Order: sequence, then structure tokens, then C-alpha cells
Amino acid sequence: MFSEYPSIFFDLIGRSQSNTQGYQFRSVEIKQTAFRIDGVFLPTQSSADKTVYFCEVQFQKDEFLYHRVFAELFLFLDQNPATVDWYAVIIYPRRSLEPDETRLYQVLLESPKVQRVYLDELDTANESLGVSVVKLVVEPEQTAVNRAKQLIDQTRQEITNTITSQAIIDLIETIIVYKFPLLSRQEVESMLKLSALKQTRVYQEALEEGRTEGRTEGKLAAVPLLLKAGVTVEQIAEQLNIDIEAVRQAAQQS
Repeated sequence: MFSEYPSIFFDLIGRSQSNTQGYQFRSVEIKQTAFRIDGVFLPTQSSADKTVYFCEVQFQKDEFLYHRVFAELFLFLDQNPATVDWYAVIIYPRRSLEPDETRLYQVLLESPKVQRVYLDELDTANESLGVSVVKLVVEPEQTAVNRAKQLIDQTRQEITNTITSQAIIDLIETIIVYKFPLLSRQEVESMLKLSALKQTRVYQEALEEGRTEGRTEGKLAAVPLLLKAGVTVEQIAEQLNIDIEAVRQAAQQS
């Protein structure tokens, strides 16, 4: 989600998008250890804000989470001394999954450089579309389908760019697919009333244009993980429908 739409992350933490344009989301491995940070938003040369944003998403109880997060963060800063500023965000579905013992890191956790986000406690007043989509991840099954339908309608009303609109709708559909693993994708499409839409010319054109224009970067971010899982460069290029040379370059950089 953050790889495809970095703006959703900045909506979630209440940061102005006017100062956060051009950020790229990456999973960053710190070479001399086995550490891998969940996600790092790195500023580009054109970014007005040069802050590096660290993002950790935690959906299971882990009493040693903060030991790892801050060790990774400060090791990153040690290996990247040109970093101008940093900001860390830890995202939980609910407060009860936070470590019980936090005394060692209390000063950091209470500092203005660290923000903890509990998805089930987000203020529903005036929330953006992006935040609403994130909250769908923790929506109860009983209400998830109706909420997804509302978000699909909201997306169609608010997003005028056909490609972007359809990509967000696909993301909403994917969240529901994971919430109901016993249902097929076709059954989910039927529940969300997307079956007819996907047969339209507008949808097919948006899908094709999205494949050729805007998603290669996000696909390449997955290359290191696929390589570690034993998938070959040739298989990755075929499965992700991207140029094999681009995959090779991503593999060399990982």
C-alpha cells in the first residue's frame, strides 16, 4: 500500500503533502547485520523535506520490538551520516499489541521524533480516503464488505484520474480478499459489485495503461524478497511482467 501510494502514509501521520512530495518507499537492509527495516521513506533530490521516515508495521505482540526498531534506526543513521533528519512511525492495529515494558525507550517514545499509530483509535472525523483505506485492514468482518463498498463509491467520486481510481479500488478489493480467505476472488468481486465494472472498456484501458506506466517501480521493490524465496530472475520478470534487465539491475542493487 505504502509502496504504491506513499501519500497514504503521510495522511496517516498527519503530515502535509505539500512538503512530502516525491518520497520513495523502500525496504532497507543494513548490510553488516541481519536487520531489515520494514519500510523507509527516502526523500528525492526534489523533495522540500529531507527527513527520512522510518515505518514499522506490527500486527503481532513482540516484547522486543523496540529493541530491534531503535537498533535498526540508529545503525541506519551510522551507515548514512549524510541523513539530515529522521522520524519514526510504529503502526499497530490496536494498542494491546504494543510491548508491555517500554521503560528503556520511554524518552524516545515520548519524543517529537517518534509517533505510534493505533489503527482502531484513528479519529473518524474528516479522515482522508487514504486513511480510510488503511483502517479497512482492521475493520471487523461483519462490517468490512459494506465499508469497502462505501470506499469504492468514495474513490469514484473523489479520484478523477481513471488509472489511480481503479488502482485504489483494486487495493480495496485485495484487502477484502485477505479478510475472507475462503472466498474466491470472483466471489469477492460479486460481493463488492465489481464483476460488471471489470468488463467495461474504461476498466480494461485503465488496467493496461497502469501496467505500462506507473507500477514498475513498485514491482521492482519486491525483487529482493522473491530472490530470497528462491524465485529466479527469469521467473520474476515473467510473473511481474517487467523487463528482465530491470530485474537483474534490481537484484544487483539488493
